[in-house]
Amino acid sequence: MTQANIDALLTRLAALEAQNAVRKTIARYMALCDLPCAPLEGEALAALFTDDAVWEGIGPQYAKKFGRLQGRTAIVEMLQRYLPPTPHFASNVHFLTSEHIEVMGDIVKGRWIMLQASAYVDAKAELISARLEIDFAPSSRDENNAWLIRHFRTERLFDAPWQVNPRKETHA
Repeated sequence: MTQANIDALLTRLAALEAQNAVRKTIARYMALCDLPCAPLEGEALAALFTDDAVWEGIGPQYAKKFGRLQGRTAIVEMLQRYLPPTPHFASNVHFLTSEHIEVMGDIVKGRWIMLQASAYVDAKAELISARLEIDFAPSSRDENNAWLIRHFRTERLFDAPWQVNPRKETHA
C-alpha cells in the first residue's frame, strides 16, 4: 500500500466520521426539542452550537416568524420560548428523512426533510414539514470529534391539523 493510498483512506475515514458526528449532533438537537424530553446528564442545547452560530427561518412563513438570530445565547433563548417551563407544547416529536450530508474539509453541509408532530397546551395539534439546511463546524471545545451547528436554516413546507388521541389503557 502506497502513502497516497493510505492518505486517500484516511481522508475517506475522516469524512465518514464527520458524517456520523453530524448525525449525532442533529439527533441530539431534535431530541432536546422533543417533549417530553429526558436530557442526559449535563446535556444542553447551547453545547450543540458554535459561539457565532446563526439560526434562521427562511421562506414566506418562517422568515417572518423566526427571523435571523446570531450567537448561541440568542438562539437558545428563542428555543427556550417553546420548551418547559414555558407552556407551549404538550408533546412534540421530530422525525428526519431525505438526509444528504456533504463533507468539504472543515465544513459539513447537511439537508433533511423534517416532520414535526406537535400537540399544544391549548389542545390543538398539527403536523409540520420543513426543509432543514444546516452547516456544521468542528468543535474547538471538544476532543471527541464533535461537530457543532454553525448555520441552521429552516423553511416550512406545509402544515396540517391532526387529532391527538389520548392513550387508551388495554388490559390483557
